[in-house]
Amino acid sequence: MRSVSFLIAAAVCEIAGCFSFWAFFRLGRSPLWLTPGIASLLAFAFFLTRVDVEFAGRTYAAYGGIYVAASLTWLALVEKVQPDRWDVIGTLLCLMGTALILWAPR
Repeated sequence: MRSVSFLIAAAVCEIAGCFSFWAFFRLGRSPLWLTPGIASLLAFAFFLTRVDVEFAGRTYAAYGGIYVAASLTWLALVEKVQPDRWDVIGTLLCLMGTALILWAPR
């Protein structure tokens, strides 16, 4: 479960960091938005290294499902757009893939 917490923290940091760049480049916000964005992206990279998986590629693959779920949560909470049923179904499929990657017997 500790690995899932680190994956969730990484996803929140990546999305927040990337959104700061989106806000600057696409929404015309101040360049000051980039400073917390860079810090957030550094935290994202740090959290990924804390996941208890032996190989980096497997960590990144498992992270994908968490990232999809976090992105749609961001869509709903920050951008105020409700994900549709296809978003939800796709997210569940991705999370099943994450579970297989993290917890399959090896």
